[in-house]
Amino acid sequence: MIPSRKTYLLLIASIFFAPVVAMFLGVNYTIFMLLCFDFILLFLTIFDGWGVRKNRVKISRELPLKLSIGRDNPVLLKLEGSNVNSVVKICDYYPTEFEVSQSIVSANLSANENQELTYTVKPNQRGEFTWGNIQIRQLGKWGLGWHNWQISKSEKVKVYPDLMGLKSLSIRLTLQSTGSIRKVRQMGIGTEFAELRNYRQGDDLRFVDWKATARRSYANMGPLVRVLEPEQEQTLLILLDRGRLMTAKVQGLQRFDWGLNTTLSLALAGLHRGDRVGVAVFDRQIHTWIPPERGQNHLNRLIDRLTPIEPVLLESDYLGAVTHVVQQQTRRALVVVITDLVDITASSELLAALSKLAPRYLPFSVTLRDPQIDKIAHTFTEDITTAYTRAVSLDLLAQRQVAFAQLKQRGVLVLDAPANQISDQLVERYLQLKARNQL
Repeated sequence: MIPSRKTYLLLIASIFFAPVVAMFLGVNYTIFMLLCFDFILLFLTIFDGWGVRKNRVKISRELPLKLSIGRDNPVLLKLEGSNVNSVVKICDYYPTEFEVSQSIVSANLSANENQELTYTVKPNQRGEFTWGNIQIRQLGKWGLGWHNWQISKSEKVKVYPDLMGLKSLSIRLTLQSTGSIRKVRQMGIGTEFAELRNYRQGDDLRFVDWKATARRSYANMGPLVRVLEPEQEQTLLILLDRGRLMTAKVQGLQRFDWGLNTTLSLALAGLHRGDRVGVAVFDRQIHTWIPPERGQNHLNRLIDRLTPIEPVLLESDYLGAVTHVVQQQTRRALVVVITDLVDITASSELLAALSKLAPRYLPFSVTLRDPQIDKIAHTFTEDITTAYTRAVSLDLLAQRQVAFAQLKQRGVLVLDAPANQISDQLVERYLQLKARNQL
């Protein structure tokens, strides 16, 4: 039993009224009355809290099967009321490593009423965590005491990469392919035949199918043109760096986690477009190699294999990773390296490694920039200390641009974007490459 605010207010009120009563009845009699009042109030409070036991609210908790890192994951609490009106406060013992929207959830239930309450948790690291019991306080019918008890609901939960983002991307890609989002096919872009359709004003005459047109010329229905679409069943290889530079935190998550989310998003897009997708995770050596395969079931294998991997404080061997890819993949492929750059010197090995891929393969360098550096670099300040910080940020950005220029000169595709925006931008670039048949 825990006294309510109402009980404390009554105790404070009795103390303030005691001097007034003492002026008329005397000090001794007033003390006796005050003690009797306190004793009666304490007895009623205990009885009020004890009386809740037979009218406890029933509470259950529903968690997502898989939690997504860096996302607000909903947690559902189902409340089943008793025969009387109830006021409850709920403290769910979620893992302490998670951010939470509400640490205490409150509800007012009428007699026999059912309610569903939702709050969100935001995990900032992957792995397995213990979710504890549910602590409940229910107010007595007189409002004097809280009845306090626990529901045993301890369970293990697993935090995965951004599965919610993958689900959203999958829906968007499906809508695009089914035409719910208008998809414009351009003549001459792609190598695979898609369909024949009637000639429209502005179509390129080079793509008129004269044989098909001749076969139906008697109907005087006009010429037919060939619609081409990007070639399917190409190969996409993703090399994810898990070295020292990927251990830094950006926007609350390790850079490696942003890179892992990006890897899975790009893999989903590739599998959805019919490509064979392979993934390698490397530091000084190849840590994990998943050979390229096609099909949506391959995405589940990628998630299961990549989720337990964590970054390490080791320098990455880009040349070794690229050499492994060359040995494993003899046919032309799009090779995407997801990493980060610091300066020109540190990027020299990446430059040498990616240059080895061109022109037989199509190399693509993807770097995850810290948006905080951009903010510091573009914020004017008169303070000397922050001015030095800004100067360093500007120098880092300038060196990155020089490194990217050198990569582009060697025929390497480049994408440099804030870590929290990289997934969408990379998927869009990949779809553009497919549409233009650059692979």
